Amino acid sequence: MMAKGASINQDGLSELMTVAGEDMVGQGEKLDQSDQAEAPAQFCNVLVFTGPAERTERVNVALRFVCSIYILSFFDAPVNWSLALVIPALPGEVSSAMAATSFARLVLVLFLALFHGTMASPTRRTVHSRNSDPDLHWVDTWTAMPQLTEFANLPNPPFNETDLVFHNSTIRQTLHMSIGASKIRLRISNAFGLNDLPITKVTVAQPQDGVAGSPAVQPHSIHTLTFSGNESFVIPNGALAVSDPLNFAIKPLQMISVTMYLAEGQASNFITSHPGSRTTTWYSFGDYTTAANMTDPSTQNAAHWFFLSAVEAFVPPQDSAFVIVGDSITDGRGSDNNANNRWPDLVLAKMQKNASTANIAVVNQAAGGNRILYDGLGPNALGRIDRDVLAQSGVKYAMIFEGVNDIGTADATVANQTFTGDRLIQAYKQIVERVHTFGIPIFAATITPFNAPSTAIQPYSDPLREQTRQRVNDFIRHSGTFDDVIDFDAIVRDPKNHTQLNPLYNSGDYLHPNDAGYDAIAAAFPLDIFFEPPHIGRSGTKV
Repeated sequence: MMAKGASINQDGLSELMTVAGEDMVGQGEKLDQSDQAEAPAQFCNVLVFTGPAERTERVNVALRFVCSIYILSFFDAPVNWSLALVIPALPGEVSSAMAATSFARLVLVLFLALFHGTMASPTRRTVHSRNSDPDLHWVDTWTAMPQLTEFANLPNPPFNETDLVFHNSTIRQTLHMSIGASKIRLRISNAFGLNDLPITKVTVAQPQDGVAGSPAVQPHSIHTLTFSGNESFVIPNGALAVSDPLNFAIKPLQMISVTMYLAEGQASNFITSHPGSRTTTWYSFGDYTTAANMTDPSTQNAAHWFFLSAVEAFVPPQDSAFVIVGDSITDGRGSDNNANNRWPDLVLAKMQKNASTANIAVVNQAAGGNRILYDGLGPNALGRIDRDVLAQSGVKYAMIFEGVNDIGTADATVANQTFTGDRLIQAYKQIVERVHTFGIPIFAATITPFNAPSTAIQPYSDPLREQTRQRVNDFIRHSGTFDDVIDFDAIVRDPKNHTQLNPLYNSGDYLHPNDAGYDAIAAAFPLDIFFEPPHIGRSGTKV
């Protein structure tokens, strides 16, 4: 293959062409959509060469690549191929002079087409994916924040061996969709794996009875995913893979089942997962990707998600995503397994009942123990905004509800708490600045109470930490930094003691709300924040 920026010479063409006697015809017509999709978007589809079937495609792709690199790197201009001419066929016994003449005519055609395009149009032609539709776009309908799996949350032996996890194993997981679509694709993450993650096969299906945490699926609904056209795919460490689009209809609030087979497993005990799934996952030895149920005697289960990071829906342009960055309260600590009753789930259900918000997906990018300033259970929030908000598909609104773990893990001294409060305020401003750069409004929630009768019940409980919480909440409410503020503190605090959770909403640890507390947050959550003009920088406290 020729180097980028190099001109096309006879030797280069000869290397890519067929042997003498094979026809070469240049065609100036625009390629059809299927042909265009075969080339990466940054290359122009220029010529079609016909010849023996077994060589034609190789030549088409090779010449398309070389010509495009040559033109775009030298002139950085669009190409108008309406002036392209038919290039005479090269006969079997062609002299070097004739070959040179034909080649010269080829280059002349390319140059004339380029020159005309430069004069006629200031914009480049866009090459659309084979599965694209200019009236649709990709939007997250479900997410889980990827994080490094703590050893306590790795699967039990024999699925966990020294430097090997999930060898010859099938993992079946259920996921709760936000908005509906007729076409989806999945993201699989190896963000924290130290080695390759070899994916052997992945299927998507409807879970039996449509319930969360089911080991069974409806057999007629099973569809196999592909990645770059292949069932198998190796994801390098630190990377993710996006599946090819799949015609698989989903409805709002529906559960889907994703079954993944790893023939080789992952050769590491450092893997990517989301431990706080609040949803049962099943795994067995052998390939169960097309099985109706996980019936192998080896089957185990755990309330964790492994490797999956997003499901994207192909939806109309008015559909979008609302992404929430948070900690264990947003991740659903204190809610029920397989019930989808975290407060973001309940807000989603509320939004689905309102025609004005039914086209907004609610995607949860929270993790238990997460902090804004320091890594803990997962990367710090300031460091993951780009990955978990800006790099997500179709995000139109963002929200942060985090900071309690920064306050609670900082030493209860005046110096440490002052320093923590200062840094939290600075970090909030940084997060807002970065999100606003992408034209996305960002909301905030005030930090909820955590004081308890004693530190034996809640270790965070301390008067100095409470002062920091009040100081940070005052900034959130009144600084004007955020586009809107939802006062979670006012919703769940004890009316008689504002430093503690309302007894009706206390899960027992004085930090995490119970089911009733999550219901109260969802009931009070104002949907008008999505209706108001997106005047980025405006702030108002909502209760």
